[in-house]
Amino acid sequence: MAKVYHVSKRASDNKWQVFIQGSDKVIKLFDTKAQAEAYCEQMAKNQGATLLVHKSKGANKGKASTAKVKSGK
Repeated sequence: MAKVYHVSKRASDNKWQVFIQGSDKVIKLFDTKAQAEAYCEQMAKNQGATLLVHKSKGANKGKASTAKVKSGK
């Protein structure tokens, strides 16, 4: 089963978190969405994984806004 990485904004401190689907453990925290996406895109690319970026504002808050499938090495 391919890994699915998620990028979402954490409400408690407004940091952007990266985690793997099915795990409660946060891999890394970032101050900006762009930093979190760049880090996660590289990880997904290296592992042939999928990246889901969640919206942080508006009516769709929390819903995945982007799904990217990256090729492996």
